[in-house]
Amino acid sequence: MASLNSVKQWDQQYDLVIGGFGLAAMSAAIEAHDADPNLSILILEKAPEAETGGNSRVAGQSLLITKNAKVLAEYQRKMSVANPIPEDMLVPWSEAMEALEPWIQERAAQAGAQYIHGTGFSERDAVLEFPEFGAREAVHCTATILPLPSGVYLAFRENIRQRPRIQIAFESPVKDLVQDPDSLEVFGVVAEQNGQRVNIRANKGVVMATGGFEANLDMQRNYFGLANPAPLGTPHNTGDGIKILQKAGADLWHMRNQGQSGGIWPGFKPEGFVNGFLRQFFWQSFSWIEVDANTERFYNETAELQLTHYKEKKHGHWVDTPHYRAQPVHMIFDHNTCQYNKLVVEVMSWNPVVRGYQWSDDNSAEIAKGWIQKADTIEELAVLIGRDPAKLRAEVDRYNAACAAGKDEVFDRNPLTLQPIAQGPFYGVRIDPVIVCTGGGARRNIKSEVLDHAGQPIPRLYEAGEMGSMFSDLYQNGSYLTEAMISGRAAGRGIVGLANWEG
Repeated sequence: MASLNSVKQWDQQYDLVIGGFGLAAMSAAIEAHDADPNLSILILEKAPEAETGGNSRVAGQSLLITKNAKVLAEYQRKMSVANPIPEDMLVPWSEAMEALEPWIQERAAQAGAQYIHGTGFSERDAVLEFPEFGAREAVHCTATILPLPSGVYLAFRENIRQRPRIQIAFESPVKDLVQDPDSLEVFGVVAEQNGQRVNIRANKGVVMATGGFEANLDMQRNYFGLANPAPLGTPHNTGDGIKILQKAGADLWHMRNQGQSGGIWPGFKPEGFVNGFLRQFFWQSFSWIEVDANTERFYNETAELQLTHYKEKKHGHWVDTPHYRAQPVHMIFDHNTCQYNKLVVEVMSWNPVVRGYQWSDDNSAEIAKGWIQKADTIEELAVLIGRDPAKLRAEVDRYNAACAAGKDEVFDRNPLTLQPIAQGPFYGVRIDPVIVCTGGGARRNIKSEVLDHAGQPIPRLYEAGEMGSMFSDLYQNGSYLTEAMISGRAAGRGIVGLANWEG
């Protein structure tokens, strides 16, 4: 931390200073702004303006809507058995969730956007991740704000634009907190602007909403043990805020959990890219398999694992699918799958949504770039992707035999998806583990106050969003964006001295 005693002068002064410019930060700013007409607010954003929004900009835009707080709390309680969420956080969170929908509708209406029930890109009215724990009773529906992609983010961004007292400084990362060295009370931040460090006074408090550490490979390796993952969301989430809060005396939680709550998904990370592409999960044909480091199939490839954030049940527990443990992994497919399936989902990852990369419908451009290998025979393909030709040929033959028999004896793949890899040419592409988000960070309470190692709030310091998320193990679709709203609103209310949750 930067000691209050060492600050000779304040270069700028605001009532509320917020680090980050994703959904949680915007929710905090909106709530505080609307509660106090005299409040001055500054948002400090690390990214350039064209790359703002954090993960909320490229998330699936799903919003969990519940009509029964008690049932929702029990559902989340069962999903969190491996690492229980404190009851004094879980219960009021569920109550806030039940009361949240009208506020979301107000934000959509104020932005002139359409709020709907449904995911916006499928026919499902609700994504029910874990029915055995009570998902159907807890989840009234899934909702979103159109358009896709980015509808929720765009609506809240417009809400910010309509509130001119909220100022935004882009390319201005928070570098440190200014604290009293004895009480740890926070008085402001040290930020970097135009290559210079500036001291910014926060008269009422600071909200840290700078996201997780998906794009920090060193932190991924040391906190979770992932060798080479790629972020699907913002490349600017490099764990800076976590380190700042750690330095400020915050206790940490949920850095690893039993698994990454948002899941470790299959994707593609071409050379020269920081971000990965999300592999397709709406298939038109199924003449494909995946092979692991031993050139063997290793799981049920066509199970709808996107509905459980790539968790599968093993030994009676829901755990991350084995992609990250099976590396290197290759997807092997034939011409039918190549011709009729764009290999990526484009509505929820950084490369297509923000960077504007348009993957070709028949994958031909990516074949030409060398991202996908092509050969006339399986044996020739094996050489191109660095596999033993005899092993790959044998594994494809075993799979094709299962197709002929109509039964996958090893992984129980749905018989309707048992289509042989038979129509040449043949293709292979490396499957990389890609990360939706990380939820670890400073321990906080339901008021979004950051807690020290004794479990006491650090005065005038708040945290919101995925960084320090309350979710400790399994995750229900639509919970992260709504948690960003709830935790952001709680921080905004705390700044202006309002109790949670009235009205």
